[in-house]
Amino acid sequence: MIIGKLNEAICYEKLHPGFAAAFQFLKQTDLTSFVEGKMPIDGDRLFAVASREPGKGREKSLLEYHQKFIDIQYIIEGTDQMGWQPIESCSRVSQEYNPENDLGFFYDRPTSWIDVPPEFFAIFFPADAHAPMAGELLVHKVIVKIAVDW
Repeated sequence: MIIGKLNEAICYEKLHPGFAAAFQFLKQTDLTSFVEGKMPIDGDRLFAVASREPGKGREKSLLEYHQKFIDIQYIIEGTDQMGWQPIESCSRVSQEYNPENDLGFFYDRPTSWIDVPPEFFAIFFPADAHAPMAGELLVHKVIVKIAVDW
């Protein structure tokens, strides 16, 4: 997991071949008008999903994980409270991994919590189980999905 501010994204672009295009999208797109839905950036290997909704609270936020995509969760408005735990420490499966939607869930509780404010992003790799939207206030964010196998 990485937490950073968008104006520092250049520090992370070399970590994956798709990161430069992902950060360019975040910097050059009017994200305030991108409220809900999916937007293609580079076919099926790089796309963005926007949401604007209230958080679920810590008790209702389950740890999720992905195997095919890396998440860059960028906060536009509000503060997203996110939980984290290494996937290797998770053992209580809530929902088996589904390769069609690249998503699985654990009942395990996060070992760390962090508030991610506007203009910051969190990067979650397949080794990172994460519980986004764990606060209770309205959050407007964009999640850029980058294929692991570029």
